[in-house]
Amino acid sequence: MSLISDFFGRSVVGEPFQWLSSSHIIMLGLLIGSGFLLFYWRAGLTKGKTIIRWSLAFFLLISEVSLYVWYVHTGVWNPIDSLPLQLCSISLFLSIIMLLTRSYFLFEITYFLGIGGALQAMLTPELAYDFPHYRYFHFFLAHIAIILASLYMLWYEKCRPTLKSIWKAFIALNVLALIVFFINKVTGGNYMFLARKPFNPSIIDFLGPYPWYIISLEIVALVMFLILYLPFVIKRDTAPRKKNETFKN
Repeated sequence: MSLISDFFGRSVVGEPFQWLSSSHIIMLGLLIGSGFLLFYWRAGLTKGKTIIRWSLAFFLLISEVSLYVWYVHTGVWNPIDSLPLQLCSISLFLSIIMLLTRSYFLFEITYFLGIGGALQAMLTPELAYDFPHYRYFHFFLAHIAIILASLYMLWYEKCRPTLKSIWKAFIALNVLALIVFFINKVTGGNYMFLARKPFNPSIIDFLGPYPWYIISLEIVALVMFLILYLPFVIKRDTAPRKKNETFKN
């Protein structure tokens, strides 16, 4: 019974999660490794891509359902911090719908919000539970799956973001932030970190005091979106010219 309690219980067993600890680095390695495999198999698994798509969607759904089972089991559910209103939670649901429908519009949003937000969460986790607790596995595996969902659409469904996609994602981010801002006022929560900074170290620590860091976050988000779009600019600029293309002196 103690093993179940240690894995699925409410209490933090042992030392709390530490940034860049071995358990953190292992999960970062898992992200890189799974991303590499998804890329490596992109040609050989063309006929089996439907299995990957449905498996990712199912895993994302089960991960979120299991979280609410944990909330109920431990009695910690609270509208202050248990609603699916963090950016990554929103991206998770959008990723599920995107995978099920193969929606290009949702890809335009989740490529920037999902990868950008989940990658930031992976690098600077706001997490108390360390290995081998359920919340440790849920946090990292769900964020990895969010990133893989957009990479699947990129490599297997041949979706490509455009400059317009950046602005669509940026507008979507601000619409979501506006809605969540008022929900925070009602619930007393800190969803999307719009009410205060997270307790764990994060990039927000370098962006000034509240509420000015919110403006800084807007700039950081836009810069991150541009960085995520950069590979497509480089690929386009380095693409070989067509044989019938004339060179101008």
